[in-house]
Amino acid sequence: MEDYLPLAYLNAWEYCHRRFYLEYVLGEMKDNDHILLGRHLHRNINEAGVIQEGTARMHQQQWVWSDRLFVSGIIDAVEEGEGQLVPVEYKKGKMARHLNDHFQLCAAALCLEERTGREIAYGAIFYHANRRRQTMMFTPQLRQATAGAIAAAQQAVHGAMPAPIDQPRKCQSCSLIGICLPFEVNQLLQEG
Repeated sequence: MEDYLPLAYLNAWEYCHRRFYLEYVLGEMKDNDHILLGRHLHRNINEAGVIQEGTARMHQQQWVWSDRLFVSGIIDAVEEGEGQLVPVEYKKGKMARHLNDHFQLCAAALCLEERTGREIAYGAIFYHANRRRQTMMFTPQLRQATAGAIAAAQQAVHGAMPAPIDQPRKCQSCSLIGICLPFEVNQLLQEG
């Protein structure tokens, strides 16, 4: 599974193609407050195991992969109850329409479907900052967009590093801002 794209890097791909390239292809990593807080909040779910809650079971830290899509990774949790499997991701931020989170969860569900042979209709993302759980339906459109993002990220591995995005808010929150230098590179690109 060495050539399989890790699920977490699919999240990075959708957030910013350049970040994905710096992290996955070049191995650049740097912590910032956002990453440290995310790790801290994951401390309770970062141990593999099964928790029984009434009639439901929660499988924490489940390893999944897809031989069809060439992706693999760990789902924070899979809830099992009433004949359903529900993949769950935990995020530090606030509930929003972050496609990067949606793609990561959908890719995990596609892996889980392939591994179990069971259809998974929806998943959930728990956002710590506003203590909300967002249910996400795995529509045909989301499944197709997720598969497309996986293929695009896998293709990008063999290409040149993408130019920086022009989204100051995203860049200022990024742990790799000092390595990527998006404002400086974009300024040089405009001048050249």
